[in-house]
Amino acid sequence: MALRIKRIYEPKDGMRTLVDRLWPRGLSKQDAAVDIWLKDIAPSPALRRWFGHDPAKWTEFQRRYRDELEKNPSVVEELKRQIRQADTTLLYAVKNVDHNHAIVLQRFLGKD
Repeated sequence: MALRIKRIYEPKDGMRTLVDRLWPRGLSKQDAAVDIWLKDIAPSPALRRWFGHDPAKWTEFQRRYRDELEKNPSVVEELKRQIRQADTTLLYAVKNVDHNHAIVLQRFLGKD
């Protein structure tokens, strides 16, 4: 099955899985059309605050987030089960399309 990533504000397609810990600002649950919200697969609050979407910290952020994913196999397995059942779009809210955790998650799952 296909695994895509995109901002939650973009048009809908596939099974929509929100992978942010916080609900996106300015978006109702109806407009978001989220099928599943996997809060626990998002980076920890401490890692998110440390990164602050600073491109200079990107390489280290990727390493630290992968470490967190490896220590949380149950939620990773839950996402893998979903991906096997249907085309899935991982949704994130940040504006930076080049430096965000959904990219790391997609690569971690081997679907980039």
